[in-house]
Amino acid sequence: MGEEEDYMAMLDRAKSQIPDVIEQHERFELPELDIIQEGKITIFRNFIDITDKIRREPQHLLQYLLKELGTPGDLEGRRVVFKAKIAPQRIDEKIRDYTETYVICSECGRPDTHIEKEDRMSILVCEACGARRPIMVRKAARPEDANTLRSGDIIEVTINDVGKKGDGVGKYMDYLVIVPGTKRGTRVNVKITNISAKTAFGLPTTEPVNH
Repeated sequence: MGEEEDYMAMLDRAKSQIPDVIEQHERFELPELDIIQEGKITIFRNFIDITDKIRREPQHLLQYLLKELGTPGDLEGRRVVFKAKIAPQRIDEKIRDYTETYVICSECGRPDTHIEKEDRMSILVCEACGARRPIMVRKAARPEDANTLRSGDIIEVTINDVGKKGDGVGKYMDYLVIVPGTKRGTRVNVKITNISAKTAFGLPTTEPVNH
C-alpha cells in the first residue's frame, strides 16, 4: 500500500509539472494593440509595451512602421502618434510582419532572439536553439501606394461644398470626393464606389473607416 501511495504521489507531482512545460511551448502572442483615432491623427498608446515584449529598440520598430505605412510620426513617451488616419488592422499587420522578420526564430518559433551584425548583413540569432539566419527585409511599400484610394475603401470626409447637381463635395488626400445626399459642413464616413483619375465617388455609410 505504501508503494502505491508513493507512486501516486510521484504521479501527482509529475502532472503538476506538465502545465509549465506546455506553457513554455505555447505560440508567441503579442499584447493587444491599444490604438485610437483623434481627428487626422492615430495614437498607438501601448507602443512601448510591444517593444518591451519583443525586446527590440523602439526607434527600430518605429522607423519600420513609418516606412511601411508611408506616414510621418513621433514617439511621445510610451506612445506613438502617427500624423495620419490609419486603420488599426494595418498597424497590427505591419507589426506582425516586423515580428516575423526581426524577432521569431524560423527554426523553433521562439521570440528569444537578438540581432547581430556580420559585415553589412544583419543576422537573427536564437538564444533558445542557437539557430542563425540572415534577416531578409521586404521592400517597403512606396508612400504613393499608401496614398491611393481603391473601390471599397471607407474614408472619413468633410463636405466642404455642394456641386451643381446637389452632390456633396469633399477632399481626401489628392482626391476630390463626390458624395450624393450630403450637406455642406457635415463629416461622414464614405464607401468609395468608383474612381476616375483623382476624382472618387462614394456613398455615405455607417461602416468604420478602414483607410
